Amino acid sequence: MNRHRLLISSSILGILSLSAWAQSELPAPVEMTSKEDHKHMMDQLGIRSIRRGADGRDKESPRYANYDEAKANPYPNLPEVLLAQDRKKVTTPEMWWDQRRGEIVELFDREVYGRVPDNMPKVTWKVVNTLEEKRSEIPIITKDLVGAVDNVSYPHVTVEIQASVSTPAAAEGSVPVVVQFSGSFFYGRRPGVDPAQRPGGGRGFGGRGPRGPSWKDMVTEKGWGFAKIDTYSIQSDKGDGLTKGIIGLVNKGQPRKPDDWGALRAWAWGTSRLLDYFEADDAVDAKRVGLEGHSRWGKATLVAMAYDPRFAIAYVSSSGAGGAKLHRRNCGEIVENVAGSGEYHWMAGNYIKYAGPLNWGDLPVDSHELIALCAPRPVFISSGDKGDGWVDARGMFMATAHAQPVYELLGKKGMGTYEFPELETGLMDGDIAFRQHAGGHTDGPNWPTFLTFAERYWK
Repeated sequence: MNRHRLLISSSILGILSLSAWAQSELPAPVEMTSKEDHKHMMDQLGIRSIRRGADGRDKESPRYANYDEAKANPYPNLPEVLLAQDRKKVTTPEMWWDQRRGEIVELFDREVYGRVPDNMPKVTWKVVNTLEEKRSEIPIITKDLVGAVDNVSYPHVTVEIQASVSTPAAAEGSVPVVVQFSGSFFYGRRPGVDPAQRPGGGRGFGGRGPRGPSWKDMVTEKGWGFAKIDTYSIQSDKGDGLTKGIIGLVNKGQPRKPDDWGALRAWAWGTSRLLDYFEADDAVDAKRVGLEGHSRWGKATLVAMAYDPRFAIAYVSSSGAGGAKLHRRNCGEIVENVAGSGEYHWMAGNYIKYAGPLNWGDLPVDSHELIALCAPRPVFISSGDKGDGWVDARGMFMATAHAQPVYELLGKKGMGTYEFPELETGLMDGDIAFRQHAGGHTDGPNWPTFLTFAERYWK
């Protein structure tokens, strides 16, 4: 017995010694401002300058964003989603799965969202708090979760993914769950208090319409569960954080290379790890886990859905540039905005090239192909109206429409049109859907529409 304890103690000491050695030998994370990191990436690409983005506020600015449809399509020819790189038409589901889909993924990896490194560290999940709460007078059980990422290879960076999941207390067996992307929702949390009810806590990733119940109430009333994941606990939403978070951890605190992943891919990766946890949670039906996100989290929702085929359905709200909007569109936010020092961290460094010296038309892929990667699973693309012009509703609709051929090739139903619908006219009958609500930059008004859409699949 004593010898056994001695061996265990020696092993623990060995691990601690290895960790201490790694921390002393490895350099601390490189510290740069976003502008310095952005310039460092441009230097790697051999680019001295890029074009400035559109101005979304000052109507008197010579760079004020374009909203004139006559000027919105300078590069009207989109990459053909069903034309393989060997110039052969993709005519069967087998050709899509065996060839074309992989080609598209490689191009998005290299030029747009970046590559997730091989041999990613393990994530170990723990339930840190369990609460008995109510939604619409329905008892629910909420579990606060922390996913600790193994950082033995680089102890200077610690990543703990924060999430929560709530399921009906009286459920007999596992239930479908909708996961919402959000940011730093655990800050200041008190047991039993919905973060959306704290001052400012619900803004930006919303979920409540002008009136009526919240999305969590509506989901609970259907007998489903809901979850939230704090994207900022995975990777910060700024360029000066790229040598920290999960990206900094796997890069050992060093700046990115041009095809390294950006924050959108990192957030998607972290959400896939949450799905790993759900696969071991008896309260969750892991084969019926949906995703929802608004604005920048709408971008992350679409990226996660495209890359992880285990997610069952997605509600992509006002995702705009870098999300469902076509890159080849001059309306609202444009490529130059996303490639600039304020937003480039969402993307691979290579994306900066398309703001100079290359143009949007030089991109080998576009957003209709990102949506097509979700096929044959159901996807709902959503936008607002007044106050939401920056995200370009028509540009997102066009991408959705041009993803239809892949859904139809795989035996699913498209929207049945390429004509932009009237405001609040939902194209909801197919497995790929679109609706522009009359509200502003919010996901609230389209939650009932999405839940009706999802109910077709989750009866």
